[in-house]
Formats: sequence, structure tokens, C-alpha cells
Amino acid sequence: METSSMEERNLPVFELGPCESGYHLGFLVGQRFTKQIRSRLATDLIFQNQLLPFAKTQQSQPLLRSLSDTNRERFPSYWDELLGTAEGSGSPFLMKEILPFVPKTTVSLEADAEDCSDVLVVCDSMAVAAHNEDANESSQAVHLGLTIMEWNFISRDLLEATNMDDALTRIRSSGASVGHSYNLIDIRARRILNVETASRNRISVREVQETPFFHANMYLHLQIQQVQDENSLSRQKRAALLPKQTKTDFLSLLGDTDDKTYPIYMKGPTLYTLCTALIDLDEKTLSIIEGNPKERQVTRIFLMSSRINAD
Repeated sequence: METSSMEERNLPVFELGPCESGYHLGFLVGQRFTKQIRSRLATDLIFQNQLLPFAKTQQSQPLLRSLSDTNRERFPSYWDELLGTAEGSGSPFLMKEILPFVPKTTVSLEADAEDCSDVLVVCDSMAVAAHNEDANESSQAVHLGLTIMEWNFISRDLLEATNMDDALTRIRSSGASVGHSYNLIDIRARRILNVETASRNRISVREVQETPFFHANMYLHLQIQQVQDENSLSRQKRAALLPKQTKTDFLSLLGDTDDKTYPIYMKGPTLYTLCTALIDLDEKTLSIIEGNPKERQVTRIFLMSSRINAD
């Protein structure tokens, strides 16, 4: 993926490589973001008051060994990269051992720890995937989350897929213990798939077509018992009322703040929309927008190669 010089206003890009190993890559990232990582760990109450004390007990050792061994075996290079990040940031050894299991935010064990929104369509006039990246305020600096061990490792693995079938095989064989919604994008075939997963290899695949598809943080097509999340339900209801005929409509939808309690575009005090990503399959571009996407102030444009991508 190449960077376009058209727009490069505020968003920094940390470029490095080639690296000798995943560990080397992670080490350089850890060095670059040492201040943010240390600040994140120092202010994370769950890490300091729950995970760190638990990790020092004999009771924790079998669990930590099992989780570490499983993920090291399944994703060895990504695991080494994560340990390199811990080493590069100067984290103590014990922190390296439990760093992968740190929740993404201090409220991640509560409701609404993270809520993202997607709107997708593939029709004659356009093929587009747009995404709001939402998170707790503390995540604006840096996070090495619990879910890195699950769907983020898998998402990284999906970037190696050669086609949709290969991507689906990687998801099905991942053995993840947490749920997730993946958007698989094949530029050459002009296809978008939404894949919902849950533990015990439960999976549902939906092909995105001419009817625009909005996804919040609840399962829509995987038949599974789930918590009725008011935030997601409110965003789904609001999105159903808004026009979705053009890319401008999509960005306006993702920038909607009509619902003051559960807006699609989040401005705090707990959750914030960090940025919006717009993938145009026909133009082969990934645009990053900081601020409300209604304003369409693109920060950076990446030129995409004609191979499968995953969101």
C-alpha cells in the first residue's frame, strides 16, 4: 500500500523496515511509543489493581502459560512482535508476560468499552466500505489489548490471504475464543463479505450487495444469544433512517450526532470516534478522516493494491 501525497495534514505515519524478525519490528515500535505505552500501563486501573496482582499468584501461572503457548504456537511471528514491543518500551519482565492480556480500556469489562460502526455497499455505481474507529479516551494514546490476542492477530493474518476462500479458511481455522465482525474486501473481484464469528468456531458469512449494510456491535446474521446493547440498537435504528445512496451519504451517516445519548459519531465523555476510514474498491483508495466525516476533511490517502484486504 502506497501513500498518496494529495493529503497529509495531521496524521503521522511510522514507517520502518525491512526488519530481521517480528521481534525486531515490535522492538522498534516499542521504542517509538515508549512514552505512550508506559503511560498507558501506569494509568490502567485494571492492569494495576487486578491483572498485575493476579499474575503474581501461583493460581495464574497455568492460565498464563496456556494462553501464551496457544498464541505463540498459532501466531509465532505476531507473538514475538508483541514481546518485542514490550521489550522495546522497557516494560518489566512480568509486564511482558501479561501485557498481551491487558484489556483495551479501563472500562473494557463494562458495557460500551468500544463501539465501532460500519456501512458497506457493492452496487453498479460504487463499491465502498466505511468505518468509524471508536474507543475509550485512554485508547487515543496507545493500546495493546486483550483482543490483540484474538481478532487482531487474525486480522493481521488475513492480510496474507490470497483470495476470499483463503481468508475464510484462515478465520475458520483460527480457534478464536472471542466474537468479532470482519469485513473482507477483494478489490479485483469487487466483493465485500461481512463475517460474524463467535467462540467454538461459530461463523456466518453475508455477501454485501446493492442494499447498504450497516453494522454496529451486535450480531446481525449469526444466530446467537446476545446482550441487547442499547448503544448498538440505537445506532442501528438511526442508520436505518438516513440516506445511503452515495459516498457523501455514507460519511454523513458516520458523522451523525442526532442521538445525544448514543450518537453514531462519538465525542465523549467516555467514547470517542478516533478516525473514519473510507475504502473505495473502484478507486483502489483508503482514505483516513480525522474529525467528523461529514466535513470530508481527508487527512491521508493510501493507494491500495489489487489484492484481498481485511477490516
